[in-house]
Formats: sequence, structure tokens, C-alpha cells
Amino acid sequence: MRRFLLLPLLLAGLAQAAEPIAIDVYRDPNCGCCSAWIDHLEENGFAVTDHVVNDMTAVKMEHGVPHRLGSCHTGVIDGKFVEGHVPAADILKLRAQPALIGAAVPGMPVGSPGMEMGERKDAYQVIGVGKQGEESVLAEYPGN
Repeated sequence: MRRFLLLPLLLAGLAQAAEPIAIDVYRDPNCGCCSAWIDHLEENGFAVTDHVVNDMTAVKMEHGVPHRLGSCHTGVIDGKFVEGHVPAADILKLRAQPALIGAAVPGMPVGSPGMEMGERKDAYQVIGVGKQGEESVLAEYPGN
């Protein structure tokens, strides 16, 4: 009899786990790869609010993105920045690390989410940024 009481609780937990994760994305109106990165996020369980803006420099400054880590778009999740073509799995890693204020994939490496070009892949790193500006490598992706 008790097993039947647990079933609704288990199902409610599964429904909560499937809830999309909210993220704001700020992008330039003329960039196509930004839309492809948004597609990657949505395919991986994120609910994206898309903000098309004309002054990306102001967005990056407002959210504390170091200039040397800049890319073409900036996401904001839980008050943290997500700069450039950061894979969805690494955004989840960022959320789990309270000491970090953001993560970035500098530039626009071929093969990163939103920058797919056939089988070609550039090596790249996902850089985490701490509260004092210190940087660490969250993930590394090999090239071919």
C-alpha cells in the first residue's frame, strides 16, 4: 500500500527535473551564430529569453565580462555571465560553483556549439572567472 503513495511524489520530482532552466541571452541583431547557440541551449533544456541589443559592449561591462574573454553574445543565468559559445553542460557546471561569477569561450572557435562547420573542430577551453577576476579552466575540448 505504501508503494502507491510514493508514486505521485516520484512523478512530481520527475516533472520538476524536466523544467527548463531560464537564461537570458543578449546578442547583436546581425549575428547568425548567436541564434545557433540559442538553439543548442533550447535543445539541452534551457528556456531562453532572447534580447537583441545594439550595444553589446555595454552588456558585457554591466555583467563583468573581462575584455580579453569577449565573444559575440552574452548569456546571464543566476546573475552569472556566460560569454560566447559555452556548451550547455558547462553552463550547468558554472551554476554549481558559487565562487564563479561567469564562464567564457573566448572568440568563436569552430566546432563549439553554434559554430559547427562539418567535421572541423578547433581546440578550445571554457574559462571560469572568479569574484576577484581569477581564471580557471572549467573544460577543455580538443581539436581535430
